[in-house]
Amino acid sequence: MVDAVFISYKDGYYRFLFESGEEMVFEEVHPRVLKQFDLKNDKSLIGKSFRVSFIEIIEDSDDDFVIYRIESLKTL
Repeated sequence: MVDAVFISYKDGYYRFLFESGEEMVFEEVHPRVLKQFDLKNDKSLIGKSFRVSFIEIIEDSDDDFVIYRIESLKTL
């Protein structure tokens, strides 16, 4: 798990800024997380710090195609 700030949701992508300064875009979020945090619509979550757990999903047909999926979020 790593600490990150939620930046935005736009066009199906969730953007987070990690404490290392790296920005990361997630294409998927576990439904359980979306039930807890309405990242798509709740503008009050922008700028909030979270502890983020995520996985990389590599498409079997193309090793260069990676999807990042948020597995859990906890507010800090």
